[in-house]
Amino acid sequence: MNHDVITFLQGISATAAWASGLFFLRSWRESRDPLFGFFGAAFWLLACSWALLAVFSPTEEARPYVYGLRLVAMLFLIIGMIVKNRSGAHRSV
Repeated sequence: MNHDVITFLQGISATAAWASGLFFLRSWRESRDPLFGFFGAAFWLLACSWALLAVFSPTEEARPYVYGLRLVAMLFLIIGMIVKNRSGAHRSV
């Protein structure tokens, strides 16, 4: 695949993740539900990782550090779901 196309797609992914993070942080601000805060932070970390890959095009030795941001983002998602499930905030129907 052409390098310019990959950079373009990474930029689109970064923009979409950034916008999703804004949505979740706005929901967190209104409800104070920690799940939204964790999700917002995770999506902003994903946006940073895609932006770094698009802008800097790191060498093979530096890429694990950028992908480490994705690992932390996924951990935020998991922690947010665990906190939500343990809080007893869910209701049975």
